[in-house]
Amino acid sequence: KMTLPLALVALISAFGSSFQYGYNVSVINSPAPYMQDFYNRTYLERTGVPMDRGFQTLLWSLTVSMFPLGGLFGSLLVWPMVNNCGRKGTLLINNLFSIAAAILMGTSELAKTFEVIILSRVVMGIFAGLASNVVPMFLGEMSPKNLRGAVGVVPQLFITIGILAAQILGLSSILGNAKGWPVLLGLTGIPSLVQLLTLPFFPESPRYLLIQKGTEEQARRALQRLRGWQDVDEEIQEMYQENRSEKEEGHFSVLSLFTFRGLRWQLISIIVMMAGQQLSGVNGVFYYADRIFESAGVHSSSIQYVTVSIGAINVVMTLLAVFIVESLGRRILLLAGFVLCSASCAVLTLALNLQSTVSWMSYLSIVCVIAYIIGHAIGPSPIPAVMITEMFLQSSRPAAFMVGGSVHWLSNFTVGLLFLYMEAGLGPYSFLIFCAICVATVLFIFFIVPETKNKTFMEINRIMAKRNRVEVQESKELKDSYPLSRQEEKKSLSSSEM
Repeated sequence: KMTLPLALVALISAFGSSFQYGYNVSVINSPAPYMQDFYNRTYLERTGVPMDRGFQTLLWSLTVSMFPLGGLFGSLLVWPMVNNCGRKGTLLINNLFSIAAAILMGTSELAKTFEVIILSRVVMGIFAGLASNVVPMFLGEMSPKNLRGAVGVVPQLFITIGILAAQILGLSSILGNAKGWPVLLGLTGIPSLVQLLTLPFFPESPRYLLIQKGTEEQARRALQRLRGWQDVDEEIQEMYQENRSEKEEGHFSVLSLFTFRGLRWQLISIIVMMAGQQLSGVNGVFYYADRIFESAGVHSSSIQYVTVSIGAINVVMTLLAVFIVESLGRRILLLAGFVLCSASCAVLTLALNLQSTVSWMSYLSIVCVIAYIIGHAIGPSPIPAVMITEMFLQSSRPAAFMVGGSVHWLSNFTVGLLFLYMEAGLGPYSFLIFCAICVATVLFIFFIVPETKNKTFMEINRIMAKRNRVEVQESKELKDSYPLSRQEEKKSLSSSEM
């Protein structure tokens, strides 16, 4: 069952970390004209000449693209940090990046420096790169197997809530204006402050405490608090079994992960799912959405409200995924989501091409955008991070998140960089490329990726071992190697007293 400590730790870590990732993805969209104006004014005051158009475009594209680049750097820090500082420790240290960046961005106008905004976007990216990998790992290791999927989708839910919050606060009537934009950028520090003050009162990941730190008593106390009951022997046993199974392999670095045959299909699966998640064109669809609505006759002053309503649909559908992932399973949500995305991209290409000749086609393109966002929100957005937690055991999980995170941010950066050129060269046909990527990902998941719901990490490991054609290290000797559980100790004591 879901206990209060587990619910609170999920909410605090997702609000303090994942929320900000979403917030910073979309926070600079609304105030872009005012920020560019600030760049111009500052440059003019310094040099006495107005900024060249090309230089302005370069500065703005740097402001946008430094965030995913920072995300890539953040992902590269995952493996060393979670192994040395723990999962909770990494999240707490990570807040310092966010608070520093928030102060710098919030005071940039007063300090009359736009360079600080670009630097802060890199720092915020590092924060997001760590957060987007560590939160799913932390929550996945803390959850019981029957709730792992639902709790694992919570970080993605908070990412969508962060996007929506930035869209609402960015409305021109609230903070998306000439006066309010520094406040809008600076607000990102508040969730970090909340997390910094509250997360220390919650336990570290029990799996980290037992398997990596070797402190069974602390792991037992953490589990008892998270589960709400005293008898946690079964889970402790399972951790020992996992630990024993991995002793032969030792801790994985990224390099050893790539060369180890026993994890080959797990690694290929997360690379395909993470690349598919970003290269399926979700950023392109969001980017295109404003223009699609404009061509459908939505007045330009109303477009920002339409964008907010799309953000709201995204939140609602991700919330739905939290409730259905345990009943329907991971695989079906991934397949259904990618199929819906590929169909939406195909129809959208048609609708955009016929828009000028058939009057109702513009409404069809709006339907496609909404269908695409629903498809992405139920599967491709939330599930891959849950699957990384489930397909890898303790010793290889940090390296796996580092690989998955790097693929995620590299793909994100690539789409951001190339989409403008694709759109200029191919126009609406760019969506056919996204359609093809979605179809390829569907085929891969259908043939290779197993269902993982309600299975222990060891059970999933056995399924993948067959696919990798390797033996799993476990047998009767494993059972003998466990420390006795509390009940067994009592039994043996009472029998010896008799």
